[in-house]
Amino acid sequence: MIMGRTSNKDARSSFEDSFKRATSPMMTLLLLNERPMYVYSLSQELEKRSNSNYKMNFLYPVLYRLQEQGYVTEYSQEITESHRTRNYYAITEEGKEYLRFMLSKYRELLEAVDTVIENGLPAENL
Repeated sequence: MIMGRTSNKDARSSFEDSFKRATSPMMTLLLLNERPMYVYSLSQELEKRSNSNYKMNFLYPVLYRLQEQGYVTEYSQEITESHRTRNYYAITEEGKEYLRFMLSKYRELLEAVDTVIENGLPAENL
């Protein structure tokens, strides 16, 4: 490999990683908008709904950032008689507002990308 360049495999992985990093807050808030969840539940739900195409291995940093921004709150709930607790995350009103903004921006950008693709290369070049 030449310095400063990545292999095709690295570039593909980098694209996917960057996309997930950019959309993970939106995906997290979308799920929390339905109901409060704990981390494992969030991860499993996202994987299930995406047919295993969207896995977030580092969900805690996303949740902590959303929490710092005021978009998510955390609370503990006892889940057993032996006082075992589980931390749940819930979307705030500010989080719902931010989610609406992100969805609008996402759709706008997706439409722009689709337009460029449709008007860009002839089909035989893809």
